[in-house]
Amino acid sequence: MNFHLVGGFTMRYFIYLAYDGTNYHGWQIQPNGDSVQETLMRALSTFLRQEIEVVGAGRTDAGVHARLMVAHFDYDQELDCVQITEKLNRLLPPDIAVYAVKRVKDDAHARFDATYRTYKYYVTTRKDPFNRHYAWRLFNSLDFEKMNEAARVLFDYTDFTSFSKLHTDVKTNNCRIMYAEWTRVSGTEWVFTIKADRFLRNMVRAVVGTLVEVGRGKMTLDGFRKVIENKDRCSAGSSVPGHALFLVDVGYPEELFIVSPSDISNT
Repeated sequence: MNFHLVGGFTMRYFIYLAYDGTNYHGWQIQPNGDSVQETLMRALSTFLRQEIEVVGAGRTDAGVHARLMVAHFDYDQELDCVQITEKLNRLLPPDIAVYAVKRVKDDAHARFDATYRTYKYYVTTRKDPFNRHYAWRLFNSLDFEKMNEAARVLFDYTDFTSFSKLHTDVKTNNCRIMYAEWTRVSGTEWVFTIKADRFLRNMVRAVVGTLVEVGRGKMTLDGFRKVIENKDRCSAGSSVPGHALFLVDVGYPEELFIVSPSDISNT
């Protein structure tokens, strides 16, 4: 193991990883179920031979996947980032992969320093046994053009209380939407991509569920606006299933990194 002591101070590292959330009760440690956070901490603690805690950029719900999640951990020795990446991938199960470990400034924070997150939600009109864990099957046709008109309404607002899980411990429900659009992936599959500075608990799934109501003709564009303005979760549509949701990107200021993140190609 190639590392050396640095004056007794701890150093902070960002870890870039991906996971298939099918077999996990979400990112965050749960009392009665496997979590991605706990599995990663166990692998780090095994390799570094001491208890290691990790803090994620967010917390995905049960069954939700991540093509890119970022977390940070502290260690009191300088690490060979290439070596620890390889070792962790040997210790972790097949449904979790570490892409890179990067040294960052000691006060860098995976959650609070993130400038944006991007999610994708996949829907399909065809029964596909090989894609059943990664796309939500629709049984009725949707008006995706109308759904995109409604998605553009999101840019007119910042308070998304109506799309937040009830009884959460956040100080504000304000988010700045940077991108929101449905695009066609194939003849039978569409994807909704949404990017914002932050997201509320269950927000993306609630937004998608309400946009689907528009696509089914059960809600007008004015009705979609009223849902947001009501600031009431009961006004919005049902949350869509989590298995079709992917966290795909998390962004940070370049100055946080002691080594530039530009070589992380999976984003």
